[in-house]
Amino acid sequence: MGVADLADYPWDVVAPYAAQARSHPDGIVDLSIGSPVDATPAVVADALRAATDAHAYPQTIGTPALRSAIVRWYERRRGVPGLGVENVLPTVGSKELVALLPLLLGLGPGDVVVHPRAAYPTYEVGARLVGATPVAVDDPAHWPEGTRLAWVNSPGNPDGRVLDVDALRAAVARARDLGAVLASDECYAELGWDAPWDDQPVPSALDPRVTDGDLRGILSVYSLSKQSNLAGYRAAFIAGDPVLIARLLTARKHLGLMLPLPVQAAMAAALDDDAHVAAQKELYRRRREVLRPAVEAAGFRVDASEAGLYLWATEGRDAWESVARLAELGILTGPGHFYGTHFPQHIRLSLTATDERIDAAAARLRAAAGNDR
Repeated sequence: MGVADLADYPWDVVAPYAAQARSHPDGIVDLSIGSPVDATPAVVADALRAATDAHAYPQTIGTPALRSAIVRWYERRRGVPGLGVENVLPTVGSKELVALLPLLLGLGPGDVVVHPRAAYPTYEVGARLVGATPVAVDDPAHWPEGTRLAWVNSPGNPDGRVLDVDALRAAVARARDLGAVLASDECYAELGWDAPWDDQPVPSALDPRVTDGDLRGILSVYSLSKQSNLAGYRAAFIAGDPVLIARLLTARKHLGLMLPLPVQAAMAAALDDDAHVAAQKELYRRRREVLRPAVEAAGFRVDASEAGLYLWATEGRDAWESVARLAELGILTGPGHFYGTHFPQHIRLSLTATDERIDAAAARLRAAAGNDR
């Protein structure tokens, strides 16, 4: 299988619902794709501007300043001490890494790639790209023989589910039993909401409580798109087993997968500044506190959603019917069908809209709930 054999891009199917939502007299509230709407932090933009004399080719491995910033960030924000620059590698956003990891690891036909049941679709895309078999299963005990790559996602997209230390330990143990690489997608880790994640960090797969100090076969993937509003910068990185990092580095050198130098400078500045992350989290907290009760008042049950940027909700009917109902209110959402076959009655609502648009969505949902009574 190759790129030409991939299915049509799923979000194209949403176009008619988007058109319906745009026809609302007060305009569309787009809660579908989680693209940040808030400004890039000044500390990041300033670092980018200062690094615009980038006449030489950048190194795939990243600048020493960036790699050191990643190491410091893992210790300070994720509770992962003891990493060195040999444990980290910048990537051109996290989506390309997710899609290309099976290729970069040398997987192919006959190999299995497991991923969560409610899953970011790129896990499956990456498996199919190399002819491997994607399998959706949450319980590591049920990961099949032949698994070469196991994805976990915590906090989850779309469902906001968090894996605690014990769950991550079980995943690591099972991956090692199978001889598989465990890749942990942790891109929403700074956005914990419900207890206990409201006052303690979401654990990383590299946490010493998970690994007992042994990083063999473990990779952690992170993106600055959400915490720092850097989606347009394509700023992400991978960390973990130094042997795997070295293999990925060699492959990425051959493919020319390197971050522009100004972006690397901006990433280092973002990673060393916690203040803008805390401020952004408070913006999302406020939006969540407005939107969630309105969604529930409109007849939806919100499941999981204990962390991350989304509400994972159902009103007990096919997701496309829910998408259509909300489009009539001028609210665009994503159907659970996009995230696998296991949640056909769920929709995903993003918190990445302005305060004014979130308020508008909440008002429309409450009005609709009143009209239904």
